[in-house]
Amino acid sequence: MAWELAPWRPFRELDRIRREMDRLWDSFFERRPARVEEVSEWLPSLDVSETDTDYIIKVEVPGIDPKDIHLSLMDHVLTIKGEKKQEKEEKEEDYHLIERSYGSFTRSIRLPSQVQSDQINATYKNGVLKITLPKTEEAKKKEIKIQVE
Repeated sequence: MAWELAPWRPFRELDRIRREMDRLWDSFFERRPARVEEVSEWLPSLDVSETDTDYIIKVEVPGIDPKDIHLSLMDHVLTIKGEKKQEKEEKEEDYHLIERSYGSFTRSIRLPSQVQSDQINATYKNGVLKITLPKTEEAKKKEIKIQVE
């Protein structure tokens, strides 16, 4: 195996890194932010848990008016629909970065068993929608005691 020796030129490497950093900073400030109307669909994060009597779904929807969230249940599938609207101000602002998501969303969760649709409860607090879906009697876990002789 042959090794090639090349002279080390530390200043050449530093110059290459400086040019690369200059290019990175220039591209950052030249780039225009995406228009809000062009932002695609977004999906809020959610947690699904289960107790002996209920399914509990927590959905992160900060900044959304609860009146803009709609729930439906059909054939073991809970569907959550909503829209996060952008705040509009009268004065023109020059944005450098837009990371917050806006627009409509739809999330569907298949439930493993039947729920009591007339007993579903939904609450909204601190940007979190909590949906409690009570299980039917057939869906609740039955514990069988083992007799010891």
